[in-house]
Amino acid sequence: MGSRGQVLKLFKLLHRTRQEVFKNDTKALEAARQKINEEFRNNRDETSEEKINELLKIASDVEVVLRTSVIQAVHTDSDKIALRNNSTHTQERSATGQHSLRR
Repeated sequence: MGSRGQVLKLFKLLHRTRQEVFKNDTKALEAARQKINEEFRNNRDETSEEKINELLKIASDVEVVLRTSVIQAVHTDSDKIALRNNSTHTQERSATGQHSLRR
């Protein structure tokens, strides 16, 4: 696949990952959308194959970090928050710091 195809594929993957990771968080969804678009737009005219490959590696690494490291916290009660990540587990933490794991 040529560089243009790889760039487009990664651009779409980052947006799909953004939608999954920040689901139901409109501010984070919009901020991530703007940042992805800005970074790709800023490098749109790059012609150096070496630089393009370097940028593709960075973008790929960012996608992995988003997919594997970002969690969301939601208040469930006055003294509890639920941590939502991309796995099938949700972890709850009470105000006292105790954890409980739910499936």
